[in-house]
Amino acid sequence: MRETLILRFLYRTVPGRMVLKLLVHPRVSEAAGYYLSSRASKWIVPYYIRKHKIDMSDIDIPAGGFSSFNDFFIRKRSMECFDVTYGHLISPCDGLMSYIRIKGKIVLDIKNTKYTLNDLLEDNELAGQFRDGTALVFRLTPADYHRYCYAANGKVLQHKKIKGRLHCVRPIALRTVPVFAQNSREYQVLETETFGTVIQMEIGALLVGKIRNNRSSSKYSYVSRGEEKGYFEFGGSTIIMLFKRNTICMNESLYKRQNSDGEIPVHMGEFVARAEEER
Repeated sequence: MRETLILRFLYRTVPGRMVLKLLVHPRVSEAAGYYLSSRASKWIVPYYIRKHKIDMSDIDIPAGGFSSFNDFFIRKRSMECFDVTYGHLISPCDGLMSYIRIKGKIVLDIKNTKYTLNDLLEDNELAGQFRDGTALVFRLTPADYHRYCYAANGKVLQHKKIKGRLHCVRPIALRTVPVFAQNSREYQVLETETFGTVIQMEIGALLVGKIRNNRSSSKYSYVSRGEEKGYFEFGGSTIIMLFKRNTICMNESLYKRQNSDGEIPVHMGEFVARAEEER
């Protein structure tokens, strides 16, 4: 309730938006990141675990405990499980997934705020390739595991970083400002073995100062399904995957989990879609 009131203040009032302008500036996010990476932030860890009911049973905990809040936030699991069936696309992360048909070049249409492929990619030629395709949007909440992986085997064709601000990615923010078009983001264009050309994009959010990708962006380097791609530092964040027209179809068994906002809880490595010809 408290978080909701704070977000309403920030996104729906004039004084709140004045404060928000400061909060979304990258330097403010960097300052917050500096504190959260310091030993002084360790006290937040037990409170955060209790508040978000985080299961720590499968987490690798350092012998001396976590050195800072960010050390905890980017925690690693002791073991990961991935669907390895040919023709299956896996979820790149834990989070809430939305399956969206792209209408022309409109990826999302939320309360009269339209997000186009051009807005997201800042590359008109590339955007044209995904016209009338499919988008999978994965929204990570503060309680989620914030490491992510590659969802399919393939090779890197292109890598791009887009500087921006760092808005919250919760629905209240999405209804108020064009978050995905303004936030800092990074994406790779991948030529996959099964799904053709695919884009995997990471989007930062409020007080997430860094998107930390592990892999070098060298052209034509090979990536493997389930290989760790990177992690987000503190905050809720989003991953968007874009597919060309008639490339994938949804794992329909997941719809029974769908919540009132149309989002489906998924886990990293889980089967979420298949190649169209495999249907």
